[in-house]
Amino acid sequence: MKVLVATDAWGQTNGVVFAYQRIAEPLREFGAHLAFVTPEGFRSAPLPTYPDIRLAFATSREVGRRIDRASPDHIHIATEGPIGWATRRHCLRNGFPFTTSYHTRFPEYVAARLPLAPLGWSYAYLRRFHSAAERVLAPTPSMKAELERRGFSNVALWTRGVDHSLFRPRRTSLLDLPRPIFLNVGRVAVEKNLKAFLDLDLPGSKVIIGDGPARRRLQRAYPDTHFLGEKFGAELAELFASADVFVFPSRTDTFGVVLIEALASGLPVAAYPVTGPLDVIGDSGAGALDEDLRRACLAALDIPRERARARSLEFSWRESARQFVEHVGDSRITAAPEISLPEAKRLVSH
Repeated sequence: MKVLVATDAWGQTNGVVFAYQRIAEPLREFGAHLAFVTPEGFRSAPLPTYPDIRLAFATSREVGRRIDRASPDHIHIATEGPIGWATRRHCLRNGFPFTTSYHTRFPEYVAARLPLAPLGWSYAYLRRFHSAAERVLAPTPSMKAELERRGFSNVALWTRGVDHSLFRPRRTSLLDLPRPIFLNVGRVAVEKNLKAFLDLDLPGSKVIIGDGPARRRLQRAYPDTHFLGEKFGAELAELFASADVFVFPSRTDTFGVVLIEALASGLPVAAYPVTGPLDVIGDSGAGALDEDLRRACLAALDIPRERARARSLEFSWRESARQFVEHVGDSRITAAPEISLPEAKRLVSH
C-alpha cells in the first residue's frame, strides 16, 4: 500500500516532520510505504512572526498533478496549511477518501502571538478542515477527548515512539556544569512557554537545546542559562543522558516526543499536568506533574532514572507505524466515482 502524505511542514526540525520520517521504515513491515507532497518545488513566503517556517503557494491543480503522478492507495493530510487545503480540495473534487492528523495546537499558537484572536474562530476553521476526513488521528487519549469535546468527529489514536538504542542512559557526561542540570530540548518559541522554566529559582544549571525565533531574546534576558543551539543524533542523545531532570514547561504540545526521548535517556520529567505530559507520564511515577513547576522540578530529582527508562519502553515507533497503517488502511482509494459538477462544488465548499 502506497500512502501519500501531504504536508506543509518539511525541511524543518519539528514533531510533524520527525513522526513521518521515523515511521517510514517500520511501515514496510506492515506492507506500506510513504510518498510525500511537500512545499519543495513551490514558491513560498515566510510565515508572519515565524520566518523559519515557509508557506507554499500551492494550487489544488498542481497538488493534484503530483498526487496523480504518485498514484497512491491512500491520501493522508498531515497539516492544515496551503498544501493541506489544496489536497483536501483535490480529494473532495475526485471523491477520494482521506485521513488527517492533528499535530499542532494551532489555535493556542495563534493566541500566543495574537492574544486578541478568539480560540473559537481558530477551532471552527480546524473543524471545517478535518470534517471531511474518514479519520482524524490524534497523538494522545487526552488530545482525542479534547477534540471530541470541541466537536471533531471520527477521531482515532495514533501514538509516537522513541529509538531506544540511540536514547539510553550513559555513564559519561558531555556537560561539565554545576549540578543538578535541568534540561529542555525543543523549538525556542513563545508557545513553548520557556520563560516559565527560565524564571524558576533552581539549584545547579539550566540548559536549553534548540533554536527558534525567541532564542536571541531569551539568551539576552537569561545570561546564566546555557543555550547550546540545535543538536542532532548521537550528540543530542548524549546531552539528554548528561542532565538530571527534563523540564517541559509547554502547555500547548499535543504530545512531545522529547518527553519519551528524555525518559529513554533515564531523565525524569518535570512538567505541568496538561495534554502530553499527562499521557506520557500518567501514573507511572517517571515524572512529577504539578501546577507549581519549581516544585515539580525539585520532586523529579528524587525519581530513579531506571523508572524513567522503564516507562519509555512502553513507546515504540513500530507500534506507532502499526496504528497508522491500521487507520489509513480502511480508507483506500478506488476508481473515482462519477460525480456531477454541482455535487463537486457542494463538497468542495464544505
